[in-house]
Amino acid sequence: MPTLCRPAVAVPEFVITQEETLALARRLHHGHPQLPLALRLIGNTGVRERHLVRPIEETLQHPGFRARNDMYVTQARARIPAVVEEALGHAGLTARDIDLIVFVSCTGFTMPSPTAWLINTMGFRPETRQIPIAQLGCAAGGAAINRAHDFCTAYPGRNALVVACEFSSLCYQPTDLGVGNLLSNGLFGDAVAAAVVRGDGGTGVELRHNGSHLVPDTEDWIAYDVRETGFHFMLDKRVPGTMEQLAPVLASLARQHGQSASAMDFYIIHAGGPRILDDLCTHLKVPPASFRFSRATLTEYGNIASAVVLDALRRLFAEGGPGVGAHGMIAGFGPGITAEVALGTWTTAEAAARTPNRLRDGLADSEDLDGQGALV
Repeated sequence: MPTLCRPAVAVPEFVITQEETLALARRLHHGHPQLPLALRLIGNTGVRERHLVRPIEETLQHPGFRARNDMYVTQARARIPAVVEEALGHAGLTARDIDLIVFVSCTGFTMPSPTAWLINTMGFRPETRQIPIAQLGCAAGGAAINRAHDFCTAYPGRNALVVACEFSSLCYQPTDLGVGNLLSNGLFGDAVAAAVVRGDGGTGVELRHNGSHLVPDTEDWIAYDVRETGFHFMLDKRVPGTMEQLAPVLASLARQHGQSASAMDFYIIHAGGPRILDDLCTHLKVPPASFRFSRATLTEYGNIASAVVLDALRRLFAEGGPGVGAHGMIAGFGPGITAEVALGTWTTAEAAARTPNRLRDGLADSEDLDGQGALV
């Protein structure tokens, strides 16, 4: 059965603290009629510091869309390989063992996808399959895990690599002065993450079921307005309240498979902001400590978009992981409004080796692949 192995995560060397962010906002937006509100919202995010691919002085400059996208490519190629190598090492595999690469990013664009560059430069086989995902935003981390799960279930014994590359600081727009934009300037951070989904063996989350859900008529709540100056982030004030609609979706998926979303042993949840986590705790009736890995990511790195779920999972590994057989949930949320959710069970390489493949495969719900297990 496919197992999501220990992720590797790297953040850039340039750091900006919340205090520095607030001071910049006061200086750059002095006289803004809603500055006090923006300052309060930034202060309430709980983000202690964020990491940027460039010093803040350069981040605040806008050299043009082309220059910024060129910077995205340069930074991605400089930072991704080491993270990929570490993730492969955690899984006990090499590039030659990978059959699929799922690459997710919403903060830069290239065609062909960076997957082509990875295959050409890092020793992956030419027949390695590619799934680039560019438009699911923060939900893409969960989507990447789910598509890797689907692939490894459809092709038993094959392996998939998930890569998330997010440089949100390259999307800073100095002319966007709405409260939502000012809040975003103090919330998002940069990071690169990668993890392997092994088709067989390995230590980590043995993926059992997954599903997707789109909240109807919310497609313009999180969006990009693409202009001559690049991507302009659009955030509706209703977004923080979406957990009231999505919590029942998570509960439904768990219930379909004989589990309770309120009684999982571990949770890996996208940290879009503190209210997202607080509201989900309330609606699922779980204690705040259940989301401690996501809260730590938010505090130390900010919202790192699609890389959040991989970093939160990294922290679960760093804590030692739960016991074999512990049940957990992984959930990413993003534009659409979209939820990508997975259910899994903690396993170790030793435990997997003791369980015959046929017995373990029989525990999976094959209906997940024909739509019967979709979230409703």
